[in-house]
Amino acid sequence: MSFIRAATLARSVATSSCRRYSTEASTKKSSNLGLYLGGAGLVGLGTYVYMGFGKGEAVTAKKDLKSPLDPSKFIDLKLKRVEPCNHNTSKFVLELEKGEASLLPVASCVYIETPDFKDDKGQSMYRPYTPISASDLEGELIFIIKKYETGKVSKHIHSLKAGDSLRIKGPLAKWPWKMNELEEVGLIGGGSGIAPLYQVLQHALADKTNKTKFKLFFDAMKKKYPDTFDVVYVLDKGDANWKGPTGFIGADLIKQHIAPPSLGEKVKVLPGQVASIAGKKNGRDQGELNGILKELGYTGDQVYKF
Repeated sequence: MSFIRAATLARSVATSSCRRYSTEASTKKSSNLGLYLGGAGLVGLGTYVYMGFGKGEAVTAKKDLKSPLDPSKFIDLKLKRVEPCNHNTSKFVLELEKGEASLLPVASCVYIETPDFKDDKGQSMYRPYTPISASDLEGELIFIIKKYETGKVSKHIHSLKAGDSLRIKGPLAKWPWKMNELEEVGLIGGGSGIAPLYQVLQHALADKTNKTKFKLFFDAMKKKYPDTFDVVYVLDKGDANWKGPTGFIGADLIKQHIAPPSLGEKVKVLPGQVASIAGKKNGRDQGELNGILKELGYTGDQVYKF
């Protein structure tokens, strides 16, 4: 195949307005199920390269921007506003100075620290989070974060209000994107695992050198890139009017929408936080490949767990 085919199968879909909704099943059928991964981030004349991410690609910024982030220490960023999405999920917008952007490489995340809770060694607890804002967005750094009742860091973040500060350290590099390295890539996300997938997609779609077709999970992106991106919605439960797939993402759905393992090094599957799909991670390590993808014949080299 001459294009990358991919599927983004999302059981929980967020929109730019933080509004949950159901969408009518598309009447357009296509085998061009796309994902294209972009090389976002390392931008501006003052570009920095995160150690260990040197094999990724850098992209020229829209203007001369600099990043306030430091991969070696936590810094304080002011919370500009909080926009509730639902009862336990909100958008958190952090304020950056004029001429500043996160300049995060794609794919990467940052650590958010809470001074209120300590681990068993007496150190402040921190957890990795992936922004949903573009790497070169000037003046803001945006996250969508779900509050977990057993999650001390997420509870701390949700206790904050505009004017408070969040402690951020990064970037923490993940899987480095290289332009046109792959022919086939699949994205599988569930719940909060959507964030790193969205980071990759929004950067890639904006690249004018893109020759790839995509599978969409955000209507806003579908409207912007109608010729190169499509969508598969998977609902937990659909009503009588829902014609699309429902329930858990299983082997049949993956085989229908994601490129087969027979493509070898030309296919990549990027699951979010869905252990049943690819098995659990081992801390920061990828861990052994298990789950549905292993059963379908994919290898560890063909899968990267976010």
